[in-house]
Order: sequence, then C-alpha cells, then structure tokens
Amino acid sequence: MSHEYRDRIYIRKDILLALTEAGELKQTSLLSRCGLNIVAHKDILEDLEKKGFINKVEEPWGSKKIVKYSITDKGIHVLKEVLDPYEELFPRKSKE
Repeated sequence: MSHEYRDRIYIRKDILLALTEAGELKQTSLLSRCGLNIVAHKDILEDLEKKGFINKVEEPWGSKKIVKYSITDKGIHVLKEVLDPYEELFPRKSKE
C-alpha cells in the first residue's frame, strides 16, 4: 500500500486552482476535488481565509449550514505570481 505525500504548498495551490476553475465550491466539493479531508486540512483552509486568499460563506440549509468557498483577487494574484512559478522551479514528483 502506497501513501502519497503532498507538500502543504501544493495543497494550497490545488485549493486556489480549484476555486479559480470553479468560481465557488461547497466545502465538500472543494475537499473532494483536491483529495483532502476536513479533519486533516481544516487549518489550511482557515489560514487561506485569514490571509485573504479565499472567502468563506456559511448559508443556512434547514437545521444545518452549507459552507462555500471562493477565491479572492489576492488569492488569484498569489496563485499566478507565487505558486505557479514555485511549481515550475520545484515540480511535484511524478508517479513512475
């Protein structure tokens, strides 16, 4: 059984890229698209929100709430100017 490790910087890039492509995603859709789980990666979402890279909106849905995320202009800037060039310099390890 192989476990693939992904650096936190690439996780951040994957989140921002998914939100750029989709515009807005529910929390479960975002986590699923990025291959993440809320328990292990909630701190990354909170950090991205705190730094102003993503917006979080909670909407009531019956007795529950739906959490949606979208990328900010600042997040798009960081993705294009920092994370894309970083991945060009330090590409992810390919599966062989």
